[in-house]
Amino acid sequence: MALGDIHEATAGETTDLYYVDTEMFDSPKYGPVYILNAEKPAVVDTATGRHYEVVLKAMAEVGIEPEDLEAIILTHVHLDHAGGASVLAQKCPNADVYIHHSGAQFLENPEPIWEGTKEVVGDRIRYYREPDPIPADRIIEVDDGDIIDLGNHRLEVYHAPGHAFHHVVYFDIENDGVFTADAAGINVPDREGVRYTSPPPGFDLDGCLTDVAMIQEIDPTALYYGHFGDYETGELLVEYESVLENWVEDVEQIREELGDDEEVKAYFAEQADSTAYWTEEHARGEERMNVAGVLHYLDNRD
Repeated sequence: MALGDIHEATAGETTDLYYVDTEMFDSPKYGPVYILNAEKPAVVDTATGRHYEVVLKAMAEVGIEPEDLEAIILTHVHLDHAGGASVLAQKCPNADVYIHHSGAQFLENPEPIWEGTKEVVGDRIRYYREPDPIPADRIIEVDDGDIIDLGNHRLEVYHAPGHAFHHVVYFDIENDGVFTADAAGINVPDREGVRYTSPPPGFDLDGCLTDVAMIQEIDPTALYYGHFGDYETGELLVEYESVLENWVEDVEQIREELGDDEEVKAYFAEQADSTAYWTEEHARGEERMNVAGVLHYLDNRD
């Protein structure tokens, strides 16, 4: 895939669902925006906003004009998922913006999340679009157990705060699939196994494991990952539990050996490898970020 390519989601018995490649961080398929061509059309997550035009074009290609979009549904406010929400809301004037109630403040006043993102991602901020405030009357706050009614599709809300306190996942009841965002890790196509995601300051191991167990309880046939698209569920959730536990143990062990957190970040960054799907710069940057999240968790664990 490449920038602007549209993929039809087919995992399990999925219907009416597409995602467009926004080529986040110049990495193919890393930032998909899902388009649910329901009776009440919706997009799920918006990537960084840098290439919002390709989202509008993809919507048109599946038959949804900007004025027809009824819902912009966000899993959380991290800007690789919500960065394009404000510009899409401007271009799609009839769409409500859905977010967990604890994250609504960052849509109305995005400056704190923008400044925090710049601190975490460093030079990679060039891949983001600075978000604009979204008027409060365009925002619908959701909570655990709520249902977003899109006509022939209904999305059930599950709070999943292990990755971030404002994080939710959405269960598409009719498709028997879950929009996992970052609650089930990252499933990179050309790598063996699911990859961890543990950014600061919200990462909490116990919370993440609880979120995975919750998705297992839903027992969906399909997972709609926030990075790299749709997959059959299979054993992916079981695998991710082990990945998370081993990742935290590895960081804790190297911290004990090196004794300096900057050295720990550098140690893991130097081992990060590029793939067909992301650059060396991105690989190293993500690794430093993920290590920082684990270190923050370890500091606050007790």
